Amino acid sequence: MHPAAFSLTGKTALITGATSGLGFEIAKLFARQGAHVLVNGRSPESCALAMSGIEGHARPLPFDATSPEAIEATMAQFTPGGLDILVNNVGLRDRRALADFNAADVARLINADLVAPFLLAQQAARLMVTGGTRGRIINISSIAGIIAQSGDAAYTSAKAGVNGMTKALAAELGPHGITVNAIAPGFFRTAPNAKAAQDPKIQARLEAATALKRWGEPPELAPAALFLASEEASYVTGQVLAVDGGYTSHY
Repeated sequence: MHPAAFSLTGKTALITGATSGLGFEIAKLFARQGAHVLVNGRSPESCALAMSGIEGHARPLPFDATSPEAIEATMAQFTPGGLDILVNNVGLRDRRALADFNAADVARLINADLVAPFLLAQQAARLMVTGGTRGRIINISSIAGIIAQSGDAAYTSAKAGVNGMTKALAAELGPHGITVNAIAPGFFRTAPNAKAAQDPKIQARLEAATALKRWGEPPELAPAALFLASEEASYVTGQVLAVDGGYTSHY
């Protein structure tokens, strides 16, 4: 393999939800590989804090990545060809029983986890097509979009939609040389999962149901995103890559 494999030098990458967790790890790795990273978070303060932990070329791009209005206003600032890579990472989770949801609850989650990523991908694709860019769109889905459990119906529905969207956009954008793929993380030891990571019952479940018998660490997901963003994945599109320690293939 050439030493420059997986280089992102000269590429501009927008990563939503890049101020913490999996998005932050992706931003750090992309910057180290030469990309100019646009670090998205809701506030200038959160973006500035994340920037202090990123080595390489990066700048803050604060906006609400779940707001259609904010998405349109932000993406209108780009010139055609001004974006090479989009990583749709922002999402919400709302665990509760099916009977406890009302229409507004479902709409809020579907908007954040499916509609907003769709609109971001739509705007990114417009920039890539008009600029003649053979771009990359990477959607962060979840193993909840592949398998299901009780008490998580709205999120599972949304993430299954993200997987379907990934395939649909891959089919539509392929003729323009744009690839669209998704990553489905399993159990990762991120800040929102800190309490769960200390739960002996969940640990026992992972040991029983996961081939690697442990939680994933956030830096372990970023290389999958780097592969899909790089030229090494030039013939990979429409795929949902589970990075889950073998959870979805183990019983």
